Amino acid sequence: MDLRHLRYFLCVADEMHFGRAAARLGISQPPLSQQIRALEDELGVRLFDRTSRRVRLTRAGELFAPEARQALAQAEYAAHTARRAQRGEIGRLALGFTASAPFVPKISQALYNFRQAHPEVELKLEELGRDEQLDALAHNEIEVAIIRGFGKPLLSSDLTATCLIEESMVLALREDHPLAKRDLDPTIADLRDEPLVLYSAAAGAGFNEHFFWMCEQAAVQPRVAHEANGLATLLGLVAAGFGATILAESLVRLHVDNLVYRRFSPPLETRLWLVHHVQLSPTARNFVERVQHSNAAGPIPA
Repeated sequence: MDLRHLRYFLCVADEMHFGRAAARLGISQPPLSQQIRALEDELGVRLFDRTSRRVRLTRAGELFAPEARQALAQAEYAAHTARRAQRGEIGRLALGFTASAPFVPKISQALYNFRQAHPEVELKLEELGRDEQLDALAHNEIEVAIIRGFGKPLLSSDLTATCLIEESMVLALREDHPLAKRDLDPTIADLRDEPLVLYSAAAGAGFNEHFFWMCEQAAVQPRVAHEANGLATLLGLVAAGFGATILAESLVRLHVDNLVYRRFSPPLETRLWLVHHVQLSPTARNFVERVQHSNAAGPIPA
């Protein structure tokens, strides 16, 4: 059934006059009469009683009118919903992120702005390691990933990566540790024989490898005393004196009793990468644009 037929029928039903209905629709009267007859033929019923003096709805027409109005309203709502989905105003977005990402102002501001602009988008957030995020992207379980690593990640041709920020790495340790008390900033060489608490291989993928590479360049064999799968455990073990750890500087916003944060000399850098499919859904595209145009420092050339 043509929606245009329903519009024409309802207009005639409202006006009870073919001439006025045709003028309201912006067409001449003969085509309108033809369209109404075509609708009646399709339904196999008369919808109007027509005389030379008046037009009125038949009983079938009276019952058909509210259903036609509802069908037309539903069709218009469906079209409106489709347009909103195309603009990314509704739908769902699955986002993976590394543990430190929410503490980066560029990311937290983008998340806030996205939620304010698109409150009807269902946002699914998952804290995952680098390899878990890339695997989730490959299986379309998430659309956008935020991962750590100094070098640009190796990706398949259907994925792309943008460096969002470059920030310093810091040494986190108890305030009574000798490296915390001295005036000089610590170096990688100072970590020789120091017990370290690091993320597990899965949780620290991308971050650990870069740190180990820097240790190798300084001829230091890192002494990993304990591994942690989560940030809270990592900081708790350091505060309890099990060893020092290496963090992205964005995490110094976390206050933990007995802990201090020291920058390395020379500075050690880490990068945060935004990874996503080349072909994005409208919701994902809106989020990516908000991250890239956040008020914080812009993307860094890889």
